[in-house]
Amino acid sequence: MSVFVAVADDNQIVGTIACAVIKAGEGHLRGMAALPEWHGRGVAEKLLQSAEAELADGGCWRTTLNTTEPLHRATRFYEKHGYAASGRTTDFFGMALHEYVKELKF
Repeated sequence: MSVFVAVADDNQIVGTIACAVIKAGEGHLRGMAALPEWHGRGVAEKLLQSAEAELADGGCWRTTLNTTEPLHRATRFYEKHGYAASGRTTDFFGMALHEYVKELKF
């Protein structure tokens, strides 16, 4: 697993994302987060681009991620960046966990 961290000029960690190749041709993203005061400043986009590039370099042509229903802002962010609901839903401690998928084009 690779972890990417966004760091501000004062060395404060302001965002993070992790990714891993889970099987031949397919990667998975997890742990995407940015501090609220950094929302809308491009941190999340840069983290996502870095993780997707890492997966593509690892031979992935497809990547997945999971999110829960209450995270509406995250869902909109992922959809804006090319992710679509796969229709696969699992249980995450009593909460619906929805899978999103994107084909990588590098």
